[in-house]
Amino acid sequence: MDQLLHLDRTLDELDPPRWAPPGSDATHLVRKVHELRRVPLGELSPADLRTLVAQQVALPYVLPLAVRLLLEEPLLDAYFYEGDLLLATVKAPASAWALFPDLQAGLRTVLTTLPEGVVASLPRGAAEELARFVTPA
Repeated sequence: MDQLLHLDRTLDELDPPRWAPPGSDATHLVRKVHELRRVPLGELSPADLRTLVAQQVALPYVLPLAVRLLLEEPLLDAYFYEGDLLLATVKAPASAWALFPDLQAGLRTVLTTLPEGVVASLPRGAAEELARFVTPA
């Protein structure tokens, strides 16, 4: 997987066009996403990945990075709570997952091994989101 990623390059370089600076009235989230597009992929933290995935920014580049972390630690607490990166990732659109069927299958396999009690301890609606991802319609 790493040979396909350009960890020393930024999303502005890999996912053109470069974004213009955010407007003066931009929210904190908008400013953060613009800032993250200028960070080399290899320097993005789990919290950064959660933000980018949740906002569906450059998913062909950030989704593999997120899944790589989740395969090792599915309930990683990226920023807000245990499993926040996982929930953002499983909500990615089917079109993004179509690019990475092997990663999707690997993440599905990992999710099927999570104990029921652990899944139940996640925020409201999480079990349903995980079930949708594991067994799509």
